[in-house]
Amino acid sequence: MMVLAVVTMTSCINTKKLILLKNMDENTSYPIGALQDLKVQMDDRLSIFVTSKNAELATPFNQTGQTLSIDETGQLRNAAGSRGGNDRGGIQAGYLVDREGYIQFPILGRMKVAGLTRKETSELIQNELINQGYISDPIVYVEIQNLRVTMMGEVNSQGSQSVTNARITLLEAISRAGGMTANADLQNVEVIREEGGVRNMYRLDVESTDIFQSPAFYLQQNDIVYVHPKFPPSTVKEERTLRFYSIAVGMFSFIASLFVLFK
Repeated sequence: MMVLAVVTMTSCINTKKLILLKNMDENTSYPIGALQDLKVQMDDRLSIFVTSKNAELATPFNQTGQTLSIDETGQLRNAAGSRGGNDRGGIQAGYLVDREGYIQFPILGRMKVAGLTRKETSELIQNELINQGYISDPIVYVEIQNLRVTMMGEVNSQGSQSVTNARITLLEAISRAGGMTANADLQNVEVIREEGGVRNMYRLDVESTDIFQSPAFYLQQNDIVYVHPKFPPSTVKEERTLRFYSIAVGMFSFIASLFVLFK
């Protein structure tokens, strides 16, 4: 009976077709929940770049001491002309958010940023620069360097994924993980998220369009995605029994064929 169950289970897994969003109708529009800007968390590493019309005034407030300016396309560039981003001509060190939620910013000193969005962090620094009389027209760019999610369970490529554009959906992360295995339980996908110093878990059914309304549809930094298995993994004993059974069935079929052939 156990052998038959293992064979049946293996057969089901091997032939199962995964269909995501199977209740989605081409004639229906599905509203997407509001995209929330990422909030800075403890242990995040931030890229913060300051510029202004007088770019030299901003130089002391940039970590490498480089003069940054905005080109005609709106891109941030350093004095050598290299484009900004996470590889801004060596401007990669970033500001680590300590366990109390603070960063140590040049000249302005210790500033609390945990719990703020990137826009709010930018506005906080801009206001301080203006109020303290350092720059009258500062422009501050804030990025989260360590935006990554971890994929676990029934996906074809487990591990961490780095996200460069500060936005990724659950479906995109699953696709980047090589999709889900045939043993994935589509109705039981968990997103574990750090929020306000605690971890919360969101359970999603990726067969349903309801995921569009879930706060976990757009992933955030340090999210863990765990895809549950449809069936529990076979034990070593069950695998050995299955192999033995397969060999026995093959031999029986061969003998039966010979019997029919020479009858």
